Amino acid sequence: MIDRAHPLPVSRQVKLVGISRSSAYYAPSPVSAADLALMRRIDELHLEHPFAGARMLMRLLKREGIAIGRKHVGTLMRKMGIEALYRKPNLSRKHLAHKIWPYLLRDRKIERSNQVFALDTTYIPMAQGFVYLVLVQIGSANRLELSGQNELISGDDQAPRRQTSCRF
Repeated sequence: MIDRAHPLPVSRQVKLVGISRSSAYYAPSPVSAADLALMRRIDELHLEHPFAGARMLMRLLKREGIAIGRKHVGTLMRKMGIEALYRKPNLSRKHLAHKIWPYLLRDRKIERSNQVFALDTTYIPMAQGFVYLVLVQIGSANRLELSGQNELISGDDQAPRRQTSCRF
């Protein structure tokens, strides 16, 4: 998007794109191998104890001999996008600002393929990051599609990206 070798100055390029100039120079710091190992273990513990928050995970890690603070566990949990499962208030009460979407397939007969699509996505932890699994259901036939990038969480732009797709 922003090309530093282009004759147009970077300040003008970012103005045309509509982003701040500091974001053109930002390079994310890579995640250390120790943090990747911690994130892997936190993910495993979260799958075993989905109700555990940062404090309980910190205690579980300390029992295993891993010295880590609560704030670091919380930071890694936010980076991975996981949080403790607990009862939140007023979940059964609808919010007035939320739109109720109509069910579009109510009177429709599904008779051929490529008529209706359904999609489900999840991630699978791997040794060096995560892989996204995408399930595409087309009409009455199932097609399992493994899709996404197998890349490190560090956000390193030089990391090789592998795109896979297979059908069953």
